[in-house]
Amino acid sequence: MDKRITAGGLQVSESLYELVSETIMPGLEGVDAEAFWNGFGEMVRELAPVNAALLEKREDIQRQLNAWHKDQDGANFDFEAYKAFLLEIGYLLPEGDDFHVSTENVDAEIASIAGPQLVVPVNNARYALNAANARWGSLYDALYGTDAISEENGCEKGAEFNEARGRAVIEKGFEVLDQAIPLNDGVSHKDVTAYVLANANGDKHVAAKLKHGKQVALQNMDQLVGYKRDGDNLTLLFVNNGLHLELQIDPDSPVGKLNTAGIKDIVLESALTTIQDCEDSVAAVDAEDKALVYSNWLGLMRGDLQETLLKNGKEITRSLNADREYKSVDGSPLVLSGRSLMLVRNVGHLMTNDAILTEEGDEIPEGMMDAMITGLISMHDLQGTGPYKNSKAGSIYIVKPKMHGPEEVAFASKIFNKVEDVLGFARNTMKIGIMDEERRTTVNLKECIRAVQERVIFINTGFLDRTGDEIHTSMEAGVFLPKAEIKGQPWIAAYEDWNVDTGLLCGLQGKAQIGKGMWAMPDLMGQMLKEKIGHPNMGANCAWVPSPTAATLHATHYHQVNVGDVQEQLKSRPRANLDDILTIPLMKGDRTLSAEEIQQELDNNAQGILGYVVRWIDQGVGCSKVPDIKHVGLMEDRATLRISSQHMANWLHHGVCTEEQVVETFKRMAIVVDKQNENDPTYAAMAPECSGTAFEAALDLVLKGYEQPSGYTEPLLHAYRYKLKNS
Repeated sequence: MDKRITAGGLQVSESLYELVSETIMPGLEGVDAEAFWNGFGEMVRELAPVNAALLEKREDIQRQLNAWHKDQDGANFDFEAYKAFLLEIGYLLPEGDDFHVSTENVDAEIASIAGPQLVVPVNNARYALNAANARWGSLYDALYGTDAISEENGCEKGAEFNEARGRAVIEKGFEVLDQAIPLNDGVSHKDVTAYVLANANGDKHVAAKLKHGKQVALQNMDQLVGYKRDGDNLTLLFVNNGLHLELQIDPDSPVGKLNTAGIKDIVLESALTTIQDCEDSVAAVDAEDKALVYSNWLGLMRGDLQETLLKNGKEITRSLNADREYKSVDGSPLVLSGRSLMLVRNVGHLMTNDAILTEEGDEIPEGMMDAMITGLISMHDLQGTGPYKNSKAGSIYIVKPKMHGPEEVAFASKIFNKVEDVLGFARNTMKIGIMDEERRTTVNLKECIRAVQERVIFINTGFLDRTGDEIHTSMEAGVFLPKAEIKGQPWIAAYEDWNVDTGLLCGLQGKAQIGKGMWAMPDLMGQMLKEKIGHPNMGANCAWVPSPTAATLHATHYHQVNVGDVQEQLKSRPRANLDDILTIPLMKGDRTLSAEEIQQELDNNAQGILGYVVRWIDQGVGCSKVPDIKHVGLMEDRATLRISSQHMANWLHHGVCTEEQVVETFKRMAIVVDKQNENDPTYAAMAPECSGTAFEAALDLVLKGYEQPSGYTEPLLHAYRYKLKNS
């Protein structure tokens, strides 16, 4: 255990105190260590009791919901009486008058350009750098290396370059070019023999040369915005729907020789924004873990984060990409960011951490710790102490998860007010992203947005956490449908539409992101290309993807769909139905499950829980690609765990299964998970004893799932990981 330093009436872990005072603060202007810690202590003393009261209000509302449902006739309760009860207890609040948000100083990547968004654990420097550098990606590499290109008809992937596969990639590239930068007269880019850059009235323009000397122009000549030359090589920079696209021409390159125009690559502006995550994808349970989280965020804000690793037997060092330099069409310099615009996700209101204690020895709310320290670190970007700028608009972007209703959203803003006062920021420098992943936030979303209308820059949906809260909130209402059927119920479509409708109603268009959730299968990019275009078509101007490669492929959707036009059309549709959202996805009527169906559902849930928990507890890995029961790799974090554990807890509570059956299922699935991890030298097998810390934690998530606050997995995960680290 660290020694502690007393500062501002707080007992601060020595390692964290030294990080703040000796590493973060140097180089910053206007920062006084004593004033910082005094202000931090005052904030904790004033707001920690409010935090505790809000958490108790959650539990009080849950107790009232449980009692109400117990008094009803199972799933056949009176829906109108249910709605009246929700209003009576303050779960459902009346909506106020219409309004438009007034957020100012928002970077274009958030306010006005639609594109993919990455979420990455900030405690992993390699992942954090890869995500930050995913602003630009090779379309050819993304297609060639994934199942977006079939391996049939001689197009197999292999150790050596497959020319047939390369030609298939190039054909796909032509389709993207025809969609993004179409040529006149219905001509396809596959018919171009050369791209000609010429002068016209002092500006550069581009023409496409065809066979027999004919030339055609772009349908929209203004799409060419820049270029650069490197000897005989030419790069043309275009823009479509706000996103940039590089056409790299080198007829002498191996790939350039495969097409008549000599196109070597198509490089797409891909991950416009990245959420550097301190929360669901991170296992951080003590001062040591939090120091790593903050150190990496510091490296990103100062621009000096590096990671050395071995690749193909060679040592390489990764760092942040430099900006990209071009000449604009009028010959003046043109510089575009080489990095994704970074947001930081703080933890929610629930958890505490022993990295900092009060004078009385109580752990302080971790969300306050994150707000104060990530805010302090972000001053390096605001003051320009490093080589790069993250926010050119001078803002700090904080995504705030797991808030229940407008009162808790307003409380987050109070925390930011305190941080801004301590650090000397102008009011609303710290912007907020609202994770619409709790039922009480969904049904009161308009009032949640109103509570932060001067600093909101983001709302999004997330099926996994949202379903986990759906189950826990209505635990006593009855037996929930199997997970796959829950996703097909009317409430989920209404929830997704309600989020967009409410965001547009509150004037988020041109001010903020309206986001959609994660594509969780990083190996199934062909399927993603077919399905995820649904997100921009739903009016979402950002959506989560699991990798830089996925970001590049998903970027093609934003060239096909102008999200701004979609949002304009959606403004005139009727708002989604709140009654649909409030309809609980329960087993009703004659719907029954066979013993085989029940066991399959239990197997699926238990295998997923174990596969994730064993890495979280034993290795401190908060996000990774975990094979499901069919051995399909899924990018999983605590949201996946929440829905699975709550679903099993619901069935256990209502007698669909027994505790003995649950235990037996976990023991049998431990063998499956051990087999899936047998090639990992750091993995510790659970079976046959099944008595280790990770197994106990996984089982407790179900057996104690009913009593977990809002069904969250963090309290148990943190306790078991902390126990293991200190054993």
